[in-house]
Amino acid sequence: MNKQSNTYTVIYIVVLAAVVGAALAFTSLSLRGKQTENADMDKMRQILASVHITPAKGEVSADFSKYIIGQKVINSAGDEVDGKAFDIDVANQIRLADNERKLPVFECRLDNGTVKYILPVYGAGLWGPIWGYVAVDSDGSTVYGAYFAHQGETPGLGAEIEKPAFSDQFEGKQLIKNNEFMPIAVVKAGQKPAGDEDYVDGVSGGTITSKGVSSMLANCLAPYRTFLINLSK
Repeated sequence: MNKQSNTYTVIYIVVLAAVVGAALAFTSLSLRGKQTENADMDKMRQILASVHITPAKGEVSADFSKYIIGQKVINSAGDEVDGKAFDIDVANQIRLADNERKLPVFECRLDNGTVKYILPVYGAGLWGPIWGYVAVDSDGSTVYGAYFAHQGETPGLGAEIEKPAFSDQFEGKQLIKNNEFMPIAVVKAGQKPAGDEDYVDGVSGGTITSKGVSSMLANCLAPYRTFLINLSK
């Protein structure tokens, strides 16, 4: 075949594309298991971070199995439903009405014997998704710890939600007051919310991200209302 012909050029490009495509597909399939494993390890690490546990390198899975003594999925009525908490895609669930959602609950027992309930949250920041985990005491109201993360918030501004200086403010805040659920508000430093709910200071210069966290907490924790009130009783 004439290597200078158009036909040869087209065939060469098609064959090259097929070979490269096959190689990329094989590589992707080969690494998929490792990618899934890494994603699972990171999720476990984040869940543990909400209860102030930082696993040593290589100990994430072991510590998760040690401290997370139970997982369940509930509905907005507080009843357990089918499903595995770890596998629930919270990003998809928040698009549903409260009474249609599957709500993951992770039960954690610390070294001192106290039990915490870890609830995942997911929302939108300024530039992309934000998410996290809120750990509640067995009284169903007192926040024991929180962890927040983001995909692309501005460094030094909205990205500060991932820092302990922000998340530590949630410790000791109450979700149940006078037998009513009240999500914790995130407000501008020096201000207070209009209602009686507990609140924390937002990130300086990260107003939209701070509002995103506030909306995320209200949207994601409200369906747990019955579950939390039942714990408080």
